Amino acid sequence: MATKHEKSFVNYDRTYETNIIGMRGVIYFAVGLFLLIVVTFGLMYFLQNVMEDQAAETKDTKSPMMMNSRESLPPEPRLQAAPGYGVESQNGFVNLELKAPQSEYRELRDQWEKQWKDGQKDLKTGMVVTLPIEEAKAKLLQENVKTRSGEQTQKALDEAQRFTSYSSAGRIASDKRR
Repeated sequence: MATKHEKSFVNYDRTYETNIIGMRGVIYFAVGLFLLIVVTFGLMYFLQNVMEDQAAETKDTKSPMMMNSRESLPPEPRLQAAPGYGVESQNGFVNLELKAPQSEYRELRDQWEKQWKDGQKDLKTGMVVTLPIEEAKAKLLQENVKTRSGEQTQKALDEAQRFTSYSSAGRIASDKRR
């Protein structure tokens, strides 16, 4: 009876593994990979040409979703005085893009001073909508202004301080502000 060690047979003439990989499989893989790369590049070239043709067709037309210059501004109130913005005036839009940041404030200040002195005019009709301060004071003093008595004043104050509240379980309640 042979022992466990005697059964294991070692051939000392061949001390390396035999090469079982066949060249046919390697060649098939290389050819398949090459064809896949060629087909992929061909499809990408075709897709690039299609996309460039579409871009050339729609180059002149604007997308309806594109923001215009007014929408790209930050929301009101725009308090930042910075280049790149403009100011609406009675003469139209004043572009302040290439001017100093202070020019926005200066332009607005000039418009406000003009309105303070001359009053605000309607752009369509040219009529004065708001009077200058001095004219308004003079006109008020010329009119016969009736003053309210103490009781009427108190009643008007109470009405002005009341507000309707819907927070009391659906009942409309009139509360007084403090």
